[in-house]
Amino acid sequence: MNNKNTISKLSKCFALRIIKLYKFLLEEKHEYIMAKQVCRSGTSIGANIAESRNAQSNADYVNKLNIALKEADETMYWLELLHESETISEKQFDSLANDLNIIIGTLINIIKKLRESTDR
Repeated sequence: MNNKNTISKLSKCFALRIIKLYKFLLEEKHEYIMAKQVCRSGTSIGANIAESRNAQSNADYVNKLNIALKEADETMYWLELLHESETISEKQFDSLANDLNIIIGTLINIIKKLRESTDR
């Protein structure tokens, strides 16, 4: 499986988990502000990766992946706040953060390889 296909699948699965977290936060915790923020940034990762498939150039492709990486960093921030405010459990946080760290690492590797290939 190539990295492009891998990151698409990872980000879509993560987005689905974030949507479930959003529903949980609204229904069980009555948390609306952070729920909306984590949902927006967490689903935006995959949306930017999907958009990158139709990039007009290598630079445009890297730019879309960089936006996805920024959204991933923002999502981690919201997950940390949810965890540190005791809105989600340690187990929930660890599971989501682990998946997100895999996405971040994969994005960094793809971006690095693309930049190296254009520098040649």
